[in-house]
Amino acid sequence: MLNKLFSEFTGRGYLFQCTNNDQVRNLINNKKMRFYIGFDCTAKSLHVGSLVQIMCLRLLQKYGHTPVVLLGGGTTLIGDPSGKDESRKILSSKEINKNITSIKKVFQKFLKSKGKNKVIFVNNKNWLSNLNYIDFLRKYGKYFTINKMLTFDSVKNRLDREQSLSFLEFNYMIFQAYDFLILNEKQKVELQIGGSDQWGNIVNGVDLVKKVNNKEVYGLTTPLILNSSGLKMGKTSEGAVWLDKNLLSSYDYWQFWRNTDDKDVIRYLKLFTELDLEKIKDYEGLSGSDINQAKILLADEATKLLHGKEAALKAKKTSINTFEKKSGGDELPTTRINKNILKKGLQLKEFIISIKFATSNSDFKRNLENRAYRINNKIINSDISLTEKDIEDDSIKISFGKKKHHLIKAN
Repeated sequence: MLNKLFSEFTGRGYLFQCTNNDQVRNLINNKKMRFYIGFDCTAKSLHVGSLVQIMCLRLLQKYGHTPVVLLGGGTTLIGDPSGKDESRKILSSKEINKNITSIKKVFQKFLKSKGKNKVIFVNNKNWLSNLNYIDFLRKYGKYFTINKMLTFDSVKNRLDREQSLSFLEFNYMIFQAYDFLILNEKQKVELQIGGSDQWGNIVNGVDLVKKVNNKEVYGLTTPLILNSSGLKMGKTSEGAVWLDKNLLSSYDYWQFWRNTDDKDVIRYLKLFTELDLEKIKDYEGLSGSDINQAKILLADEATKLLHGKEAALKAKKTSINTFEKKSGGDELPTTRINKNILKKGLQLKEFIISIKFATSNSDFKRNLENRAYRINNKIINSDISLTEKDIEDDSIKISFGKKKHHLIKAN
């Protein structure tokens, strides 16, 4: 089983480049090893832009390797310049610790926490915060050159655009290399995986381990996932697609995948589900309305991995009720209000803005003129007061365009 892993890994589209193709293939196929991926904790949750790395963790663990998830309590205090056009906002240790606690819950949905190869969580603050800066520079500074750092895209692109790169961020690259050294020494980690924008940082780590301890370790990067429009995965016009149900409901998560562009469906089935690659081939020839079968499958399987089978089924049922039967469902975003408010009348404009179906009074007016709002599936063209008379089947359904819906239920 193990010797098929590298073939599946590449077949799903997870490999972009690695430090030594033959050695990495041999490492993945022929021995059980520890590998790590680092995640900075700049928000309460990760979004789908991190999902490729999470799927790599899951796949390698499935085949018997041990995933080490580095949560960057130390490096988040600095900020990674890789792939960024500007410096990050500096967070406090308290904020970062809250984010770490929240983000761990995401990984626990995808990775085994029991057994021989259970996931190992580490926080680089545990070794970075106690460093003596002078001793650190004396011992490791000689292994890094400014000349080489300036060749890395993460640095070069910022400088080419005449955007500042702080000394704080420059140190990030050294600390990430040091992370690999520590994890190799303490956890016997042999492979680091990261996004393609992390290539320079990963190579630094591979070189440092070789120079300090004369050991061979390896690096591998995953491709930057762009949709057919050339935009990064992870965000929509409405905001980030979070992997935390408190920030994005399972219904909205299901809808995100269901609305995938036709050109992206097959690629996303390989990247973001565990469906057999041979089964996915059966959907490659579909076009027109038939491709919707593949989109629903993608939404079902991706939602099942994160939120569970029951949540995926509920989201699917709600979608069918909303779009085909023109009713609603348990998973639609819902606001519960006191009946007395409806007796007096709830001003539509104020409510629309509160649920972010409009950004301002003028935006609301513009959407009205474009016939973008519907109450219980009927187009409205003026600001009205919602009352008890608008309740149908225990709720009032407000729709914005074809894909955004919200229910009002009276207590």
